[in-house]
Amino acid sequence: MAGAGPRVFLRLVEGPVDLDWVRERVAGPDAGCVVRFEGTVRQEARGKAVLRLEYEAYPPMVEAELGRICGEILERHAVLRIAVEHATGRVDPGQASVAVAVASAHRAPAFAAAAELMDLLKERVPLWKQEFYPDGSTWIGRGS
Repeated sequence: MAGAGPRVFLRLVEGPVDLDWVRERVAGPDAGCVVRFEGTVRQEARGKAVLRLEYEAYPPMVEAELGRICGEILERHAVLRIAVEHATGRVDPGQASVAVAVASAHRAPAFAAAAELMDLLKERVPLWKQEFYPDGSTWIGRGS
């Protein structure tokens, strides 16, 4: 992974994310730190039992905005590589819907970059989720 290769890896997948995919994309002998964040579906939200989530996305817009965000992160933080994977479709409680990995020479930039990336993803990326409860469902909307 070291050298002049790609620095940003992005993908949308149907169903839960593959938690190893992001780490495999960013790991390398030049990285003294890999920070990985996994966003998992909770079994309860808004005081109700959650049966499942369903995510919808328009892939070209998601990939473009994630690419812009990752470019901004690379400019602001001393990181080597970033990988982001997000689910579409059904994700059940306990399963991961998003995974982010950031590699850097030292831990502080990777932690800061991963936190900022998740904040910007929730704020700007056009992904929508619907929560399903025993008594019905509700659209949570973008950024949830």
